[in-house]
Amino acid sequence: PERWVKVYEHWMTNIRDWCISRQLWWGHRIPAWYCGACSKTTVAREDPAACVYCKRESLTQDPDVLDTWFSSALWPFSTLGWPDQTRDLKVFYPTSLMITGFDILFFWVARMMMMGLEFMGDVPFREVYIHQLVRDADKQKMSKTKGNVIDPLVVTEKYGTDAVRFTLAIMSSPGTDIALSEDRMEGYRAFANKIWNAARFVFMSLEKAGAPAWVPPTGGNFVPVPDTDGKMALEDRWIFSRLSQLARDMAKAWDTYRYHEAADLMYHFFWHEFCDWYLEIKKLSFEAIHEKPAAMPPAFENLCRAFDVALRLLHPMMPFITEELWQRLASRDDSIALARFPKHDTSLLDDDAEREMALLQDIIVNIRNLRAELKVESKRKIPVEMYAANGAVAQLSGANRQAIERLSNLSGLHLTSQPLQEAGGALRALPDYSLKIALANAVDLDAERARLRKEQQKLEQELATLARQLNNEQFLAKAPAPVVANLRARREEVTAQHEKVVETLRKISS
Repeated sequence: PERWVKVYEHWMTNIRDWCISRQLWWGHRIPAWYCGACSKTTVAREDPAACVYCKRESLTQDPDVLDTWFSSALWPFSTLGWPDQTRDLKVFYPTSLMITGFDILFFWVARMMMMGLEFMGDVPFREVYIHQLVRDADKQKMSKTKGNVIDPLVVTEKYGTDAVRFTLAIMSSPGTDIALSEDRMEGYRAFANKIWNAARFVFMSLEKAGAPAWVPPTGGNFVPVPDTDGKMALEDRWIFSRLSQLARDMAKAWDTYRYHEAADLMYHFFWHEFCDWYLEIKKLSFEAIHEKPAAMPPAFENLCRAFDVALRLLHPMMPFITEELWQRLASRDDSIALARFPKHDTSLLDDDAEREMALLQDIIVNIRNLRAELKVESKRKIPVEMYAANGAVAQLSGANRQAIERLSNLSGLHLTSQPLQEAGGALRALPDYSLKIALANAVDLDAERARLRKEQQKLEQELATLARQLNNEQFLAKAPAPVVANLRARREEVTAQHEKVVETLRKISS
């Protein structure tokens, strides 16, 4: 990374004499022999029988060994047959990438560069990736004495190899050490479970519909197939557009060694796009299949293709679960590790699908938020009125009415051509559309008013307490600055809650 360039250049431009002898038990013995007769030193590749100067046999080898880092500095070419010009030396020197920690940037990396330039006339590697150090959750160096060591074998057994690998990948932000905790591993084990459950749904849906075994198309970049009427479902156009962008962003992250970005991209895609939206909308297509299909229906075909691409993108970080699911998705002879890594395909980019899906998601999220504000029971189906401000929104809402109703848990979505009025309901007005929930259909008004008044009173009491503290000059003078800052932040938070309660109470009382 850029932050280590100056450190490296400092060592390379300020090279000093280096004492390379060490008094250690382990290491390469210094190849120097001292003559007891003429006091001269013989240096040789093989053990000499006699002094090269006086030919006497009274030689004693230097008892010291070479500095570990001197020997290690020769590693890039000494292991390949140097000084002989072997085939391995010609093929593998220089290499492309060196991965190491910042703590040995001078001890090893700079010295390998120095030796390579001196003896080979070329650098030993083109790029150096400085990885992070793994510390405990409090960013303390792990130590058996402190008792804060996280044993990788233990956590791998407890949370699974994939979860541990993914945790390390997503936390490997350049320039910062990894503050490792088991809470993060547990969270990414849940992510692995999410993927597994998504796969179970896919396999069970295929089995329930009696669909034939899926046969992957040839080549690595899959494209969606249209329905029997020649049209492409919005969710399919959208997910393949997202996958193409994901492949582009993943490739960029890999090429720049930003593994945390690659992991974050996969987490967001699988959890928030594939599972939360694509699969939920796809359920409607599956339910529409009432008889055993002779061929793979487009809804299933596109789901399998999208899932296949996503598994290949995730494989480098979570190799075991992706291998298992990829083999179950279709009959294969080779490992997913040998499959073609997905590439960015500009033909799959679909701005219209992205825009339409974003609007559809916005409608559903706003209905959910409105339900939550009114404290409507999650399992209770209610009707919602919707006014579209333009034809495009009306067309999208009508075409995807089932998806809106299913994902918002509605008994019906009633589209109207007339602007909605707030009277008798909770209204959410947005630039492109408005939503209204009739209060009589949503809540017990008397009970909700009583609850809100009680909540209002509680918040007002807390605001009064905060005001007394923050208006007390003696308190402000003596209290630590962080305490005062927290109280002010809490006052802003409670004020916002109070305003929201008052507004909701106004709506259901009018």
